[in-house]
Amino acid sequence: MMSPLLPLLSLLVSSLALPFEQRGFLDFSLDAGEGGVPMMMMNDEEGSAFEEGTHALPGPEPVCPFGCHCHLRVVQCSDLGLTSVPRNIPPDTALLDLQNNKITELKENDFKGLHNLYALVLVNNRISKVSGKAFQPLRRLQKLYFSKNLLTEVPQGLPPSLVELRIHENRIKSVHKGAFKGLGSMNCIEMGGNPLENSGFEPGAFDGLKLNYLRISEAKLTGIPKDFPASINELHLDHNQIQAIELEDLIRYKSLYRLGLGYNHIRMIENGSLAFVPNLRELHLDNNRLSKIPANLPDMRYLQVIYLHANNITQVGVNDFCPQGFGVKRAFYNGISLFSNPVNYWEVQPAAFRCVTDRLAIQFGNYKK
Repeated sequence: MMSPLLPLLSLLVSSLALPFEQRGFLDFSLDAGEGGVPMMMMNDEEGSAFEEGTHALPGPEPVCPFGCHCHLRVVQCSDLGLTSVPRNIPPDTALLDLQNNKITELKENDFKGLHNLYALVLVNNRISKVSGKAFQPLRRLQKLYFSKNLLTEVPQGLPPSLVELRIHENRIKSVHKGAFKGLGSMNCIEMGGNPLENSGFEPGAFDGLKLNYLRISEAKLTGIPKDFPASINELHLDHNQIQAIELEDLIRYKSLYRLGLGYNHIRMIENGSLAFVPNLRELHLDNNRLSKIPANLPDMRYLQVIYLHANNITQVGVNDFCPQGFGVKRAFYNGISLFSNPVNYWEVQPAAFRCVTDRLAIQFGNYKK
């Protein structure tokens, strides 16, 4: 029988979908244990939301806030026109859904007693003010979805247990030094859709973080910021105004295996700049203004997917993708997209793709002015 938790989680996933595929962050059902409760809630060593050895005692059902639905530690209060966080939320709540309401402020005692809360969904409200003590009771909160609100800065007092923060589509213009202080467990930050410029990041804004995933798309960046955490594996800066990749732009990010730079204004990639990301597996440079294939691609031993469609590339050389020697490239390409470029595929030598797994992995297409 399908868990009653899954339909709600499917809704959350669809409402928070990203253009790049991401696994493990949003799909609670991947960790589902008995009764649809995420396994992460059930194991104290992995950030449990329940005390080890505790058992439910017989007694009256906890009160559910008026208009909300409460079942299996899930409290759903979405789409109710609420102007504040409701009271009488059951203390054993693990997932609290408050999206699509009219909440304007989070106050000090709004989440009082919710020590077992694992995920809090505040998407699509009107929140512009957050008390520095609002999250204090949430000792085990791991996922906070704060997108589509009116925040002008990263909220203060975020719980140290937080693993994932999504605050895209707010009004954040700057990220101050120490904004993420004490959040050593943070793994994923999504803060695209904010009017952030390069100058909006104070030096040290990301100090103390060991992120795996960072996305700042649909902002006003004109270059790749140089002060993100060095631990990043996935960096997505699509839909910005980045003009070029300069020599030392990527020197800090040696752990990158996926880099998204599609839908920018990139005309130039300086020779040697990609050498600083030797472990890169996937590179998105589509919908830019490149006039040639980036240099150094043959030297990238693990690169498997590169998107170059919708640029101004006029020719493809026989050694633009593949090294000349044997055994140099460790991973063969399984995806190269070159469609919507002013290059005639019949003029490209087949040997240019000698290190591609299958001819279907190469995507050409008709060029239209």
